Amino acid sequence: MYEEPKADRSRRTLALPAPLVEGLRAHRAAQLAERVVAGPVWEDHDLVFAQPSGRPIDRKADWRAWKALLNEAGVREVRLHDGRHTAATLLLSECAHPRVVMEVLGHAQMRTTTDTYSHVMPALGRDAADRMGNALWD
Repeated sequence: MYEEPKADRSRRTLALPAPLVEGLRAHRAAQLAERVVAGPVWEDHDLVFAQPSGRPIDRKADWRAWKALLNEAGVREVRLHDGRHTAATLLLSECAHPRVVMEVLGHAQMRTTTDTYSHVMPALGRDAADRMGNALWD
């Protein structure tokens, strides 16, 4: 069953990497083709990811698809939510400002982001020290 987002700030506009935008455009084209095939059976819920009938994806089916994707990729089984943590960790490790990561994740407070991902901060401190050293002595 489809659930509305927990908070109003969950509906937000995000910048996306160009390859992801291309992938989403291709997905949209495929979805429009599914819509034509479904004809009058199509249910428009304005979803990016839906069943071939337009209906929301079943949670169990989504979980099975996630597990199959992990298996195909040859990686260990993790929760779908762990993908969110991976994204945040990658953003921070690539020196994205914590405020930007906070916005991407939809956290209401910066502290939630910095507390949750504090394990990434020591590496960022080392990187900052190295950059300062390069700026001053190289």
